[in-house]
Amino acid sequence: MESTGGEPDVVDQDKETREIIFFDCSERSPKGRRSLCYDRAALEARKAHKPKNSAMDLAREMGVELLSRYQYRQLQQFGDFDTKTSSWVQTPENIRELCGALFCDKRYDTVFLYHSGAASYYASRGFRASLQI
Repeated sequence: MESTGGEPDVVDQDKETREIIFFDCSERSPKGRRSLCYDRAALEARKAHKPKNSAMDLAREMGVELLSRYQYRQLQQFGDFDTKTSSWVQTPENIRELCGALFCDKRYDTVFLYHSGAASYYASRGFRASLQI
């Protein structure tokens, strides 16, 4: 997680498995994980100006998972994250089937959940990861 600009920190412990749960706690969406579309299907659907990778593929390569929208809200209890960036979050299959994907950020002291085309990518949008060990 650190090699892509993340700052992993312990945020919880799974009560059943006793595994430690880490989230990215960098102020902004990690720089080494920005300018990515959502997943492989979105990447392949782009005709031109394809990004280098997708958020889901890079997360898989790293051995981590994108935060869920619930985990993203949990993260915000520890500070103000993504006040100048945004982060893809896990997207329900019914939304993906319609070519959409979800992302979050924090503006005006409020966490916002948005939708976008899964094939879109922006220099300020990346993803935050979770890891259980």
